[in-house]
Amino acid sequence: MATTYLPTLKQLQYLVALRDAGHFGRAAEACFVTQSTLSAGIRELETLIGVTLVERTRRVVRFTPLGEKIVDKARRVLREADELGDIARSAGRPLSGEMRMSVIPTIAPFLLPRILPRLRKDYPDLKLFLREETSAHACESLHHGRSDCVLLALPYACGDVETEILFDDRLFVAFPEGELEPPMPDAVEPEAIDEGRLLLLEDGHCLKDHALAACNRPELRAESTMLGTSLYTMVQMVENGLGVTMLPEMAVTAGILDNTHVTARPLHAENAARQIALVWRKASPRERDFRLLAEVLGAKP
Repeated sequence: MATTYLPTLKQLQYLVALRDAGHFGRAAEACFVTQSTLSAGIRELETLIGVTLVERTRRVVRFTPLGEKIVDKARRVLREADELGDIARSAGRPLSGEMRMSVIPTIAPFLLPRILPRLRKDYPDLKLFLREETSAHACESLHHGRSDCVLLALPYACGDVETEILFDDRLFVAFPEGELEPPMPDAVEPEAIDEGRLLLLEDGHCLKDHALAACNRPELRAESTMLGTSLYTMVQMVENGLGVTMLPEMAVTAGILDNTHVTARPLHAENAARQIALVWRKASPRERDFRLLAEVLGAKP
């Protein structure tokens, strides 16, 4: 009987790492092996299946069309292999073992400092590895198996996922102190926002889309100046009189305006909030863990 040789998980890991990094050296670093070890592993894989997966030149690593298909299949195989361990962990203690969570930048610095101490205290056996990524990259990491779950803001199309809503996070308008005539309004109407002075995060941050949708003013999308890569940058620009911006309530509550001369008031409009949610891949064997984690993340202090 002929012997059938199957690709190893290590070979598939090398292939996926090379596709993600686009460079043999960086892929080897990601896999904690030497470049020669990674290159040899991929050549063994090509010899095993009898096809060329990667075209190698001095400057460029280019995957063949068949190589791209093999990479997609390899991602699924590796993800399912990871889930074998998840099945065993799910039968043990809740929220234990390793868990990789992606978090978007407009949530991570404001929610996690409050939540992480509680997680460490109540679930000491949980090893939580965090990745801060924009929504698009976070959802890609989820579906490629680099992350187990994602903490993000809805609405956002993250693909075919399970979702647990944690809470609503209202939007606030931030402006320099003294800009509005007293008495200070309890809330700001969208019509009161000067489209020529609105400062928003650059493309890739879903908060920008949530803010524009809440205002329901198409001209804001055309006129607003996209400048900052972080909410902290936006606050500094507002303090220096360059305009007004939108902030989520969790950032205001966490003290982003402390020691500044910036004031914030809620935006008075329909849908003037984003929904904070935890999402994970459908049919994950760790669904119980994710729902328990959602309870912890959504709990009031």
